[in-house]
Amino acid sequence: MIAENGDGGSTMTKARSTSGGRGRTIARIALGSALAFAGISHLTFARKDFRAQVPEWVPVDVDTTVLASGVAEIAIGAALVSGWRKQLVGSAAAAFFIAVFPGNVSQWRNHRDAFGLDTDAKRLARLPFQIPLIVLAIWSTRRAR
Repeated sequence: MIAENGDGGSTMTKARSTSGGRGRTIARIALGSALAFAGISHLTFARKDFRAQVPEWVPVDVDTTVLASGVAEIAIGAALVSGWRKQLVGSAAAAFFIAVFPGNVSQWRNHRDAFGLDTDAKRLARLPFQIPLIVLAIWSTRRAR
């Protein structure tokens, strides 16, 4: 970037890009909002669908598992939106997405309909979408290099 130096001349200054930081902030807030909404849906209108994702091997009651994961999603989502300890919360969000992945696999393996995923092909096609969520949780909470 070229800037006036006050005596009629110009000087080179390093341009500072804020678009990378702005994009990360928008992504972090969008992800946090989506997580908070999903958490609220665990506790209310989508509770039955979320029950379909709890694997049989989870040693806690299905409804308790759904409620606890909903509360966790609300907390992580709110923390992402607030910007509090971004890197730590981003890591927690990524870990959460990894932790719930077996539930997505269980829904596919056990042929359970929920969220409009009413065929094995749809349930299987959904599985890779966990990867972008993990990447987004990390990317949106780190500084641009």
